[in-house]
Amino acid sequence: MTILITGAAGFIGQQVAARLLARGDRVIGIDNLNDYYPVALKRDRIADLETRFGDAFRFAQIDFADHEALAGALAGAAISGIVHLGAQAGVRYSIENPRAYAQSNLVGHLNMLEVARERPGVPMVYASSSSVYGANESLPFRVEDRVDHPVSLYAATKKADELMSETYAHLYRIPLTGLRFFTVYGPWGRPDMAVWLFTRAILAGDPIRVFNGGDMRRDFTYIDDIVTGVVASLDNPPPDDGQAKAGGSRAPHRLYNIGNHRSEELGRLIDVIEAACGRPAIRDYQSMQPGDVKETYADISAIRDDLGYAPTTPIDVGVPRFVDWYRAYHSI
Repeated sequence: MTILITGAAGFIGQQVAARLLARGDRVIGIDNLNDYYPVALKRDRIADLETRFGDAFRFAQIDFADHEALAGALAGAAISGIVHLGAQAGVRYSIENPRAYAQSNLVGHLNMLEVARERPGVPMVYASSSSVYGANESLPFRVEDRVDHPVSLYAATKKADELMSETYAHLYRIPLTGLRFFTVYGPWGRPDMAVWLFTRAILAGDPIRVFNGGDMRRDFTYIDDIVTGVVASLDNPPPDDGQAKAGGSRAPHRLYNIGNHRSEELGRLIDVIEAACGRPAIRDYQSMQPGDVKETYADISAIRDDLGYAPTTPIDVGVPRFVDWYRAYHSI
C-alpha cells in the first residue's frame, strides 16, 4: 500500500509515517516546512525517515493549500489511503495570525477532500482537535457533546473541517474519519507544547510559565498510543451502505476522541518532569491565556468500542522517555 501523509515533517505525521513504513507500506509525505517552530527540527524528522526507510519514503515540500502544486505532486501516484495531519497548529498563535489558519486549515482541508474525492473508495483520516469542545464544563468530553462555542479561531477551523468532511462524505461517499486529538507528547515532539517547554526550561535553569495559577488539567497522551489509534482508524474506515440518507447523518464519516482517558493536574506533570530532569522547576504563576481552556479530558469509549483503542502509557512512563530523547537530541 502507498499512503499519503500531510504534515509528514510534523510530530505526529513523522511518527505515523514511521509506523506504516515499518510494517511494509510505502509513504508519500508532504509538508510546506513553515517556520511556526524551528524548521531544523522538521528537516531532522524527515532525514530520520529517509535514513531508516530509504526509497520506501518519498518526501515533497509543497503546501497542500496550493491546489495546483498539490495536484502536480500527486499526478500519477497510486494512493491507497490518506492521513491528513497537516495544519496550522496552535491555539494562542491563531489570535496573532488568523489568516494562516484560514489558508491552511480551511482551504487546505478542502483541497485534501478534493484529493480524496478524485480517488473513489480511498479512505482518509484527518486531524481535528479537542479544542472544538471550547469551554465545555461537562467532563469527560464526549463526541456526542455539542461543540458550537469554540473559544479560539484554531478551534473554529477544526470544527469547520468536521462539517466540510461530513458534507463530502454525504455527497461523494468518501470514507472519512476525524480524530479529535488531545494533548500529545513524546520523542520528536513540538517545541511549543508544555512538556517540551517545561523540560527545556528546567534543564536550563529558567523559570516556567504556569498559567491560571497552576489550576489546569490536561489529557496528556503519549505519541505511540496516538499512532496506534491513527493507524487503526486508517485500517478500519467507516462502512457505507451506498446511499445518502435524508433526515440524518448516515454518511461514511466517523468522529473519535483520541486521548489517554486521564486528566492530569498541571502540577503533577511538572513534578514528573522535575524527577526525570533531576532538578526542580522555577514556577512563574500567571493568569489564564486568551483562547485557552482550564481542563481537557477525553471520553474514548467510541474509538475503544469500534477499533479496540486502549492507550497504555501513563505520564510516569512517557515523560522520562521524552526527557531521555530530549537530552540525546540536544546532546545534554
